[in-house]
Amino acid sequence: MKKLIRLTAGATFAALLLASGAARALEGEIKVGEINSYSALPAFTEPYRKGMELALKEVNDAGGIKGKKLVIISKDDGGKPADALTAANELVSRDGVVMISGGFLSNVGLALADFAKQKQVVYLAAEPLTDAIVWSKGNDYTFRLRTSNYMQAAMLAEEAAKLPAKKWATIAPNYEFGQSFVAVFKELLKKKRPDVEFVAEQWPPLNKIDAGPVLQAIDAAKPDAILNATFAGDLVKLVREGNTRGIFKDRAVVSYLTGEPEYLDPLKTETPEGWIVTGYPWYGIKTAEHQAFLDAYQQLHKDYPRLGSIVGYSTVKSIAAVLKATDDHTTGGIVKAMKNLKVSTPFGDIVYRAGDHQSTLGAYIGTTSQKDGKGVMVNFTFKPGADYLPPEAEAAKLRPAN
Repeated sequence: MKKLIRLTAGATFAALLLASGAARALEGEIKVGEINSYSALPAFTEPYRKGMELALKEVNDAGGIKGKKLVIISKDDGGKPADALTAANELVSRDGVVMISGGFLSNVGLALADFAKQKQVVYLAAEPLTDAIVWSKGNDYTFRLRTSNYMQAAMLAEEAAKLPAKKWATIAPNYEFGQSFVAVFKELLKKKRPDVEFVAEQWPPLNKIDAGPVLQAIDAAKPDAILNATFAGDLVKLVREGNTRGIFKDRAVVSYLTGEPEYLDPLKTETPEGWIVTGYPWYGIKTAEHQAFLDAYQQLHKDYPRLGSIVGYSTVKSIAAVLKATDDHTTGGIVKAMKNLKVSTPFGDIVYRAGDHQSTLGAYIGTTSQKDGKGVMVNFTFKPGADYLPPEAEAAKLRPAN
């Protein structure tokens, strides 16, 4: 049985209400569905949920959606596309949500995007990173929040091109996310550095990496640099084995997502020095928008945020923004309002581009280090998302013809 969570202003579905009071409350609610891999990927999704809870509290404390309470009904897909589709069907047909949101794994996100197209319901993809979700398999009903594979690959390729390395090897999980990221990184790096060559590739299965043979094959190719896109438990195993074997010594490493606290924190004293990473240095961001978020998050949850917290928070803020932007909460009305929608996030204002439905959320790039026995990002800078996207007119041509 799928896990179901109903989020309200600081309360859950389990909150007890008098029957008459509950009936009256339902008359003043707007319901949105949310689907994510809570049981499969708790390191990211638990902070994600906490971010959602904070944003939902702020929205409803400020009067909700034009006086109506915003309610999010959340379901667990277990990391399985089939379960995500079952959950989406229940949310739309039984629970009567006006739109759906969420998703973590790229294959799950693509399944939900196709559901949105077939059922003509708006889907706000929170985390799935594959470019296909808004480009080659994009549709009128799907929008994406997270900084995409293309955007983060462009940021990392920009830094990688500065390295003297000419021979590269890649390690990435063998599913849509890893495959598409490696492909676009190769393309973008070669544009900047035509002299580079890729001498080895390793494609371990997600959550099942056998790090020894993977690194042995990489080392045998004698690359100058390594591109890594493993994360979570696979990343820990890779780093531990690589440190033991000395694979990373005197080699540059560019590593996708590794600077996110969800994945950096478990490494502790095993954190490698000097990897170029995308991530979230929450402890060093000094902008007013982020400080306000950080203070509120720590007050509510007595914990520090992870990147998932930013995504969950910004997802709910985007949902609230689009529902406030129009009184027409039909699919057509929401789609129209989503195009060029401006939303305030802890990383600054973003826009959902009308041309390809991709948001302009940026990302932090820096290098890994250790401080007080913990992994941290240092020498980091923020890269605005809009600077790393093709022009809208070009991106629109990447989408299927209607």
